[in-house]
Amino acid sequence: MSLGISWVTAWIDDTVEVVSHNRTRLSELDREIGDGDHGENLDRGFSAVKVKFDTLPDDATPGAALKLVATTLISTVGGASGPLLGTAFLKGAQALGDAPEINADGVVALLTAARDGVVLRGKAEPGDKTMIDAWTPAVDAAGEAAAAGASPAGVLRAAAAAASAGAESTEPLVARKGRASYLGERAIGHRDPGAESSALIITAAADAAAATEG
Repeated sequence: MSLGISWVTAWIDDTVEVVSHNRTRLSELDREIGDGDHGENLDRGFSAVKVKFDTLPDDATPGAALKLVATTLISTVGGASGPLLGTAFLKGAQALGDAPEINADGVVALLTAARDGVVLRGKAEPGDKTMIDAWTPAVDAAGEAAAAGASPAGVLRAAAAAASAGAESTEPLVARKGRASYLGERAIGHRDPGAESSALIITAAADAAAATEG
């Protein structure tokens, strides 16, 4: 079983929908510890990605599609989230190369490279109350699922569950990176918006894989 370009297209479609649906909530989370525009920024960025996908050639590879996601997010999303998520998608695309299909190990490579791209750009570690608190558990769970013989969709399901739990785990943390770090202990009790949006994006990938895996 493997995932191809139809999965990436479905992933972006699902992400556009889930980001739009959660736009206000993400901005409210950001308003509590940041600038308050996270949801609006992501909604604008992924809407632009959706438009760009209309220009993809029929023979586009998953890697080429993810590179398009990356460049569009970097150019359209404001704040820190654009460069961070853009770098995640760019590094993920590079990990896939020109492969037309992605197996379970390829999914792990994609997620790992994406996480490492965020670390490279943002210098954050688990426990810093950032999107890394969603990405790192997702990578760990994906690796365990692949090692146990899960399909690509199964790997993504495990990653999504871990990412969601990771986002929730940011609530009791003191932020050590970004604007939220200026709040000190006042950030305790608030979920990190970047971790939450990352969990939504990874969950969208899992939902799309369940629908398109062949």
